[in-house]
This record gives sequence, structure tokens and C-alpha cells, in this order.
Amino acid sequence: MGAIITLTTDFGLSDAYVAAMKGVILDINPEAGLIDICHTIEPQNILQAAFVLSTAYQFFPAGTIHVVVVDPGVGTERRAIILRTPSADFVAPDNGVLSYVIQQSLTKPLGDSINRQQVELEPGLEAVAITKPEFWRSPVSPTFHGRDIFAPVAARLSLGVPPIDFGEAITSVVMLPLPQPYQAPDGSLVGHILHIDSFGNLITNIRRDDLPPPEQAITIELGSQLIHGLSRTYAEGKGLTALIGSSGYLEVSLKGGSAHALLNADVGNEVRIRRGGNQ
Repeated sequence: MGAIITLTTDFGLSDAYVAAMKGVILDINPEAGLIDICHTIEPQNILQAAFVLSTAYQFFPAGTIHVVVVDPGVGTERRAIILRTPSADFVAPDNGVLSYVIQQSLTKPLGDSINRQQVELEPGLEAVAITKPEFWRSPVSPTFHGRDIFAPVAARLSLGVPPIDFGEAITSVVMLPLPQPYQAPDGSLVGHILHIDSFGNLITNIRRDDLPPPEQAITIELGSQLIHGLSRTYAEGKGLTALIGSSGYLEVSLKGGSAHALLNADVGNEVRIRRGGNQ
């Protein structure tokens, strides 16, 4: 197998959009290995795409090319970029969809801005604005840059074309504010639901390291529901359970069912962790 190219989009699986991108890539590099990460991102949900990508890209071989097309600004003046990290390349719109990738490289906090912002790249990261149309399909559809710009660029990148050949070096990229858990005045830890997976599990932004030591009792509070302590697996306990999932984040699940459906919970809903409670 040749170079690996992954695809993450909000195109869904009912149309031919994903297939068209794959066709363009394989026409340029028939040896490319194409892997789907996810195509059911909520339409135009940049932050969800950023999170889902963050749970998968680290498990691919070094040198993998990750194409991410969740692009509400397609056809506007928003930049298309290549981001090169020590382990992988990313081809995406410069709209914050690579925020979690960038966050993992930062050595200093960004502050509490609630708006998207330009972040200066730190050592180890390189970025290029894709500006040279000779690498694109022609003509370029103003509504389908995934097919006409991102796919052919990724394919040629997989053939060894250096990132700088596709355009101009840039030193900053757009990053979205990523929700972080915080300590409330009453001493509880406040987090929020980041993502709801296909099983109805509610994945929060609270990590194992944010929680008290395992020997200390905790109560997880989600709306009027209280969950005492953490389970080790989805099969433990009865009813609602809380556990640290495979992505490293605290999840709320329902044994044999959907926590999402039971609680009618949504992304952004608050989750509180309190010390104490019955284990």
C-alpha cells in the first residue's frame, strides 16, 4: 500500500460527495490507501469535526495525510491550508477544524477568548496556504473544494510533493476556543458534553487527570441525574454509568441503551463532578 490518506467530512453517506473525492485522489495516486474516519459530522459543525479527528489521528502511522472537509465558508476568502506536524500532514480549511491538533503542540495557554483567533505556530509545526491553482482540478466549483482543491492536493502530497510547492508559508492559523473544565465557587468541577457518539454515550471534556484520585468518592451530576463513582466498563452497574472512555474523556452511558435518548441531553450541556457520595 502507498501513502495513507484519511477523510473526515460532514458529507454523509447518502450522496456521492465522498466517492467523488476518493475518485479524484485515486486518479492521481492509484496506490493511495484511503481510510474513512467519519462522514457523519453534523453539517457545518467544525468543533465536532475537530474533536472526532482528535480521537483518531494519533493512531495512524507517521506520515499519514488527514483530509478534513467541514467547511461552512467554502467559496469565500477563507484559506485552504496544509499543516505539517512531526507525525502527520493535515489538509483542511483554515477555520479551526484543526484546533485539537494545534492545542497538543502548544506550550503556553491561549487565554479565555470566546472568539476564534489566529494562533502563532510553535516550533515543530509548519503551515502553507494552498494558493497555486495548478495543483487543483479545473474548473473549481465554488461549492465543492473538497473534490476540486483538498482531494487533488492531498493526492499530490502523498506522491512526495513538498507542502511549500502548493502555496505560501504562513506562521499562524485559526484556532477555536476549546471548552475546558473549570472549578466552580462551590468546589465542584464543571465540564460540558463535547460529543454524542452513535451509541448515545455522552462524551465530556473532563479527563481522568481532572478528577480526584481513584480512591476518593465522587458524584457525577447531569441535570437531575446523579451517578455515584466511576465504572470500569459499559457493562458494569445498572442504568446510567460514568466511566473514562477509550478517548480518555469522562463519558455517561446507559447500560443496554442510549444515555442521549434517556436524558434528552445535548452537546454543551453541563456536567458537574462533586467530591463524596456513595460508591
